[in-house]
Amino acid sequence: MSVFQHPERHRVAVLVRPGLLPIELGIPHRLMGRSKTADGKPLYEVVTCTASVPTPGPVRTDADFTVNVGHGPEALAEADTVIVPAAHETDASYHLGTLEPPLADALARIRPGTRIASICTGAFVLAAAGLLDGRRATTHWASADHFRSLYPRVRLEPDVLYVDEGDVLTSAGVASGIDLCLHMVRSDFGSEVANSVARRTVVPPQRSGGQAQFVVRPVPQSDIRTTGTARAWALDHLDRPLTLRELAARESMSVRTFTRRFREETGLSPQRWLIEQRVERARHLLESSDMAIDRIAETAGFGSPSSLRSHFQSALGVSPAAYRRTFAVKT
Repeated sequence: MSVFQHPERHRVAVLVRPGLLPIELGIPHRLMGRSKTADGKPLYEVVTCTASVPTPGPVRTDADFTVNVGHGPEALAEADTVIVPAAHETDASYHLGTLEPPLADALARIRPGTRIASICTGAFVLAAAGLLDGRRATTHWASADHFRSLYPRVRLEPDVLYVDEGDVLTSAGVASGIDLCLHMVRSDFGSEVANSVARRTVVPPQRSGGQAQFVVRPVPQSDIRTTGTARAWALDHLDRPLTLRELAARESMSVRTFTRRFREETGLSPQRWLIEQRVERARHLLESSDMAIDRIAETAGFGSPSSLRSHFQSALGVSPAAYRRTFAVKT
């Protein structure tokens, strides 16, 4: 009997281990499990499984409760996407760079071509399985040096939120799993679906994978002005040429102070942040409208189709026209 009951949906298996972090288990269930079409049809079926056979049963968390898991590794053989969260009861993948036999046997059930993703130190499992050799990857910044010592063949990027290598994706600590899952939803079904589930979850619809893990001042002191007003204003005026001096003036700051505060609050320079917002605006228009590409370039603030193509290719690896063919909403 199949673990998944809805063959028309994208099948996601979340592989948990003893000491799992409940928040990381909840992320794919909440975001992917609540992603729907415009007329309310669910797009994913998400199940939780363990490496234990024949019956999984209760799995310890890092809190004062257990999770009763109803599926074993057989779910991995049917999944279109497998997600591996972190576990605080670290195993051989974290200490020795190897996989314990039950986990190795479970991962061996995954079909070729299945997309595999990790949250936080779940990347150690993917690395121990050899899935990250020669590829870019990330993990929680606090474990980056240890990861690098165990897995020197992996091209670790310790400062980013997530890394997308196509069929293998890794994310940084805990909440970056939200960013990763929204990125997968966006890649699978477009920005409209991802933005909708983000709104319902009350989280930002997009933080790019290249954004820094560690933001110096994530919660501004109450007596210090932030750059939030300037960012909100910029989003309403992306079609205009926006200068640093103009943005700084919105906050009554010098350019130097504004630039420093901006980076502390977002992890990005103002210029990089503007490019990312303009690429996202262009993505949305390519998906949801039949607007000509030169008009999209103007509306998103790139000024010319060639500038749009250059930034779009750099950010997403495809041209605007190719992106539209793949992701445009079909009516």
